[in-house]
Amino acid sequence: MDTRKQPILWHIAVSHFSEKARWALEYKSVEHERRAPPPGLHMPIAFALSRGRAITFPVLELDGRRIADSTAIIAALEQRYPEPALYPEDAEERGRALELEDWFDEQLAPYVRRLAFHELRAEPELSREIMTRAAPEVAARAGRTLVPTMRFFVGRRYRSRDAAGAEEAREKILAALDRLERELGDEEYLVGGRFTVADLTAAALLYPLVLPPEGPPFIERMPSPYERFRDGIRERASYAWVQRIFARHRQPERYASSSTASGIPVVNQ
Repeated sequence: MDTRKQPILWHIAVSHFSEKARWALEYKSVEHERRAPPPGLHMPIAFALSRGRAITFPVLELDGRRIADSTAIIAALEQRYPEPALYPEDAEERGRALELEDWFDEQLAPYVRRLAFHELRAEPELSREIMTRAAPEVAARAGRTLVPTMRFFVGRRYRSRDAAGAEEAREKILAALDRLERELGDEEYLVGGRFTVADLTAAALLYPLVLPPEGPPFIERMPSPYERFRDGIRERASYAWVQRIFARHRQPERYASSSTASGIPVVNQ
């Protein structure tokens, strides 16, 4: 692999884990390409890119390596592009920031995704609208298979068909908001009085619920049950915090380029 190439981020446009990686790249002003797979093919493509280490995106090609998982991607970016730093310099604070990153990855992100997909199952045309806005070339190529393929995949992989699973997702999300508010207390940032990987992670993973204007622009509306859940948390301190963090630290997209390779479209967001 040519190590002189600029980084390439393989991502899913609407994914909050992908948003976490995109945000880190933009925050560090790293020029890069973005590539998105056709519906239903991201797992085999991720498997091939990572040589079996991952079955989902994001995957970053950086300096001859292919790095799977948003946490590993940020760690690699910290090493390769240390400024501006996302890791606190103090060892104890760094450990706390990384613990929070891991906790929100595991205890929040899967449930935000599950709830969104569960509610979208009842509105296939809205699902098509969002996917078409996020990846128009991919959606055009998939045609009528777009929504059925997506529904089948996410239903099996993320338990989005299950009403009990959706209720569990709501409970987990509320518990995560509780923890976020406890960790913040009266502070504006989670660790060390400044923006770190902990803040980026929590805010990025909550973007599908808060839908800040600085975030991915693909979701304009969601099904009524999802919107009722959002209405129930709009007045929470954590909801307003996500809005502020995006407004302060999610710069406009400047460093992503687009191209097409091997017949797979690249999404420039």
